[in-house]
Amino acid sequence: MKNVLIVSYSQSGQLADIVAALARPLETEEIRIHHEVLRPEPAFPFPWPFFAFLDAFPESVRLDPRPNRPLSIPDDTAFDLVILAWTVWYLSPSQPITAFLQSAEGKRLLAGKPVVSLVACRNMWCCAFDTLKTLVTQAGGQLVDHAALIDESPAFASFITTPRWMLTGRRDRFLGLPPAGINTRQTKSVTRFGTALAEALARDEEKCGQPMLSGLRAVSITPHLVMSERTGLRAFRVWSGIVRLCGRAGQWRRIPALMLFALYLIIIILTVVPLHMALQRLIAPLLARRAAAIIRHYEQPSGADGARMAHE
Repeated sequence: MKNVLIVSYSQSGQLADIVAALARPLETEEIRIHHEVLRPEPAFPFPWPFFAFLDAFPESVRLDPRPNRPLSIPDDTAFDLVILAWTVWYLSPSQPITAFLQSAEGKRLLAGKPVVSLVACRNMWCCAFDTLKTLVTQAGGQLVDHAALIDESPAFASFITTPRWMLTGRRDRFLGLPPAGINTRQTKSVTRFGTALAEALARDEEKCGQPMLSGLRAVSITPHLVMSERTGLRAFRVWSGIVRLCGRAGQWRRIPALMLFALYLIIIILTVVPLHMALQRLIAPLLARRAAAIIRHYEQPSGADGARMAHE
């Protein structure tokens, strides 16, 4: 009997559907699953009120999250594999996942264990994944696999539909644009990862420290997005420091600084980001070596090839 721990936090419900699809092939007589849904204290609202949405920014970037409620896992429980299902907040792991990885309970559960990462987000996950890898390592875990699901809508469309979803709770078609988030086909396709993990557990492959999801097209890398992410995260670190100088989370005196940040973000998205991405495309031949290095880095550990897809 193998014990598998799935740790997740789904604010909108999208990640919960993805986790359910992943877990379905793992629900066998030989595998026992414990799904731990993280519960921040106090809870984050959904849909987000506008100020609450902005107010989560500084602590998300600074990895200073609000705590989670105690886990429902007995202290003497040990797991053969840990699966972290998470989302991205402001180019960083969501606060509940960060809080789990920094907690004594999280470190106890991850110490010496193989860890599989599964992220679902709009499109920018690479900087957050770098942070997650560091947190997993600091907790004593070994990250052996990573899979990323992103919104397949055109970037200009998701710039509109994703904020609308976060602030209103509505993800349906809007102004002729596709629905926000991960589509049904993508969600169902996650079962290939669950099947591969179930087969690997049956062969004790989780003990080898090697990827179990290779050949299943676990990730797809767009180098110019990664470069934009890195630029954005540097700016976010500056702005998060400025906002935190104005007060703690929830304090009204942070509002002016947060509103300035929101204005900055809108201007950057409408002007600098398109120009930056267009420039990167124009000079792409000059950046070919850098782009190849970025792809190699973020394809690890599970890879972008689909060599096993016909067999799954």
